[in-house]
Amino acid sequence: MKGVKGIMKIKDITRINGREIITVGPNDTVTQAIDKLVNYKIGALPVCEAGGKLVGIISERDILNGLHQRSKDVTNARVRELMTKDVIVGVPEDELENTVKIMTEKGVRHLPVMVGPRVIGILSIRDVIEERLTECHTQVRYLNDYIAGGYV
Repeated sequence: MKGVKGIMKIKDITRINGREIITVGPNDTVTQAIDKLVNYKIGALPVCEAGGKLVGIISERDILNGLHQRSKDVTNARVRELMTKDVIVGVPEDELENTVKIMTEKGVRHLPVMVGPRVIGILSIRDVIEERLTECHTQVRYLNDYIAGGYV
């Protein structure tokens, strides 16, 4: 399903609609963040204050960088010590093509999707790839039907 004029937007990615949003607090331990990443099989967590305000994001990459830079165990460190503070975010009306370009240029694999101050979803590069693959399969099927004379 595409938005107006066939331009796909973040809101058109059905995989993120209705998906539970798992967050972590800035004062939680890195061990708590790791537990959530592992248990929910996800690669990043929005870091939200008690009121729900987004203050950062922590990813597997942030944790590995923390281990590498500190050369010691970081599991008891606080999330705020390792999280990315300057978070690139999207909104449901953002065009997917532009969003992917920004994610690629900035090396972002997980993009919080916001409505006002509230995180309503997380768009991963995997979601984008799966959506594009589905779109390509659909186009191939329609073209094969057309070539075979299925459409008049």
